[in-house]
Amino acid sequence: MMRKYVFSLVLLVSIISNSCEREKDFDETLLYGRWVEGTLYYRYASNGTGGSWDTSDDVHEEEAQPFTWTLNGSRLLLSHQHFGGGISPEVFTVTELTETTLRVTDEDNRKRVFRKN
Repeated sequence: MMRKYVFSLVLLVSIISNSCEREKDFDETLLYGRWVEGTLYYRYASNGTGGSWDTSDDVHEEEAQPFTWTLNGSRLLLSHQHFGGGISPEVFTVTELTETTLRVTDEDNRKRVFRKN
């Protein structure tokens, strides 16, 4: 009887610990710089500001839409500042961040891959 109890307890602990994924912490300094996916660009500065632009809309870096950003664990939050006023959030879950690659999943569960430019 005791053996069944111990086995059940070990099994339960194993299931619980495997089902709880640890949130990854990423080095935010790797985010600094300019990233591109197709015609979409994001620039992240070390002071928590940045800009985004899309060259398919004939918009260039000097016309970028400004944003502020924070990276907490794997959650990347951008607060886009609209030229007419107002702020709109954009939230990503970072799955990979290296010196050359930024992999994220957006709020619509769309996976995106940016390359350092």
